[in-house]
Formats: sequence, C-alpha cells, structure tokens
Amino acid sequence: MDEAIGFDLTEQRVKFKTGAELEYDYLIVATGSTHSYFGRDDWAKLAPGLKTVEDATEIRRRVLLAFELAERQMQELGSHPPLNFVIIGGGPTGVELAGAISDIAKLYMTKDFRHIDPKMAQVLILEGSPHVLAAYPEDLQASALEQLTKLGIKVRTNAHVSDVQPGYVMVGDERIDAVVTLWAAGVQASPLGKLLGFPTDRRGCVLVDQHLNPPGHPEIFICGDLAHVEQDGKQVPGVAQPAMQMGAYAAKRIARLVAADFGSDGSGINAPFRYFDKGDMATIGRKAAVANIKWPFKGRWSGFPAWFVWLVVHVFFLIGFRNRLAVFSQWAWTYVTFNDGVRLITGSQDLPGWSDQPGAKPLDLGSPNA
Repeated sequence: MDEAIGFDLTEQRVKFKTGAELEYDYLIVATGSTHSYFGRDDWAKLAPGLKTVEDATEIRRRVLLAFELAERQMQELGSHPPLNFVIIGGGPTGVELAGAISDIAKLYMTKDFRHIDPKMAQVLILEGSPHVLAAYPEDLQASALEQLTKLGIKVRTNAHVSDVQPGYVMVGDERIDAVVTLWAAGVQASPLGKLLGFPTDRRGCVLVDQHLNPPGHPEIFICGDLAHVEQDGKQVPGVAQPAMQMGAYAAKRIARLVAADFGSDGSGINAPFRYFDKGDMATIGRKAAVANIKWPFKGRWSGFPAWFVWLVVHVFFLIGFRNRLAVFSQWAWTYVTFNDGVRLITGSQDLPGWSDQPGAKPLDLGSPNA
C-alpha cells in the first residue's frame, strides 16, 4: 500500500509518498471527494462528516459514547444533559444520518441502559435551503419531511450555521446545544485532482471532455466525484451512479485503445461518455425512504416500498454473491430481531463538547459499573 502524492505527466509517472514511482500507459484518477467546511476547516474535529470507513467508525464512537456518558452521569448524579444530536445538512447523507441515529435510540438501544431512556434523545437537521433533499421532486421533499417528523426528527430549513463550537452550534445569534454534531452540508473534490495541474471548477473537480480526458491528455481518465462532466448543459452529479458508469466507460475505452494499437478496427473507440440517469433514492429510517425511479420503469415511491427498493438495489450492486448473501442475511436478521449488531466504542473516550453541555460533569468511563 502507498499513497499517491503527485504526477509527472511528461514522463507518465505517478509519484508516491514512499518515494517510489510507477510508470503508466493509461491512468484513471478517481479519488472522489471529501468534506467541504466552506473555509472553516477548524470545524472538522467538532463536526465529522461521513465519507470513509474511518468517518463511520468515528461517528459510531461519538453517538454511542454520548449515551454511555449520559448513563454514567445519571447513575452517579441523578441527571444528565439533554441528548441532542445535530446534523448540519439536509441532503441524502444528512437525512440518512438523522434516521439512523433516531432508529438506534428508539429501536435498538431501548433495553441497553438501566438509568436513562434512549428514546428521549432528540435529533435535529439544520438545512440551509428551503427544503430537505433539495435536488428531489417537490412531492418527495414533502414526503421525506413527513417521514422525518413521524420518526420524531426535527427539521429546520433556511437555517444557516454561522459557527460550530464544542457542545453547540450557532444559527445566526441562536445557540443550539449539541452533544454530538455531524456534518453533511458540503463536499469538495479530492486534493489530488489539483496536483494534476489541469483546470478545475470551484469545488476542485477537474474539467474533462466527452471522453473523460483532461485537456491534451487522452491517456488520462478522470472519473467519479473528481470529474466535472457537462452533459446537455448541466454538470453530471457527483454521486455513485454516474461514478460507476464513468468507471465502466473508461475501462471499455482503454480496452478499445489498446486493441487498436494491436490492429483492431477501433470500433466504437470515439463514442462519448453519456450519463444515463436511472433515478435517485434516499433512505430515512426503518421502513422509511423516498425513491424517484426513472429506469427500468418510472415512478415516485415513498415509505416502505421505497425503502424495500433501496435495500434491493444496494444489495444487487455489491460485488460477489457471498457478499450479497451476507449483507442481505445481516439486514434481515436486524429487521426481525431489532438487534443492530455489536455496539463497540473504540478509540478515545473523549467526546468533544460533553463538558460544555448544561449540567454535564467530567466522567471516567474506565471505572467499573456499580
């Protein structure tokens, strides 16, 4: 394993952190995107986002640790701060995070504690635009809001966060206490894209042509969130569906280019990339989702039907039958038993902002339970 840190486009080499270099004939760069804090990178430690496995582990640690600290303080002092979870951003990621935390608190952890009631946890979404899921049709936006409300999740739209501090966020001059704050408000392209030296848009995405090539380099393909692709006057969205199609296109085009070098007639070699939009889906919680299906049939679904379709699609696109079977079996077991797997708190036992909560006391989770 190594980490790419630069490129020599003239010599066609990739430079690595260890000092090694690797020559290439064709190069695919698909390093994706990362969180954008709009110039406030100091918020990153206080409000982690969800992009990697490490991000997911950190979010799990903070959410579970909040309940553990509340249980310990209730046991020792007879009170605990309100368990307020704030998600900044009401797009698909923010909505899914909110629903997952609500399900954990209200369905999966109800019997895990003796001194607190996890159902008392409050989840709040702060969205800067007038609607959650702003890119979805209006009827699905309304349905998503209704389903979130039924789950007990509060939503505030037109809410522009002005500051994030340990234990609270600011919306204008209003302070909102938060035992855990999570970020789902913006993304930017991987920094590796700018190291290529090609023109980029304001998010750092590399501008490419109809073959996913940057200017003057037909041997390089930029795919996924890192690529700025224009189609019919609009930018292709930076989500999984077009990324998968770009990857398949780049692989086929490289195969045709190589075949042409060995005497093939080059059939289809100049076909441009065309994104085929099959629709959008967003899961909200257990039996709650919205789906705007465009292929193989058209329809807009909400609630259980959309949730079931979301599950089927995500299992289908996993690699390998064994993976599909394992994930499907695990999800089925969770659905039937309300047992959401092993809940381990790994890493640090420090929760940023806990001591800043009203009524919170410093606690040592390393001491034995009474």
